[in-house]
Amino acid sequence: MKNDRDKSDWAIGGGLLGGLGLGFFFLKDSALMFVGSIILGLGIGLILTAFIHHFSRK
Repeated sequence: MKNDRDKSDWAIGGGLLGGLGLGFFFLKDSALMFVGSIILGLGIGLILTAFIHHFSRK
């Protein structure tokens, strides 16, 4: 059986991990910047997932 599962969900985890990694640079300055970068990474991952899913259906 062929596995044609959509891999666009991986963008959410990748964006979240990217935001976490970026947040560690800001953690020394401010904890709110750390949390903000995690939320930003999650938002970027969600936007990328929407674009990947939209263009893979065509």
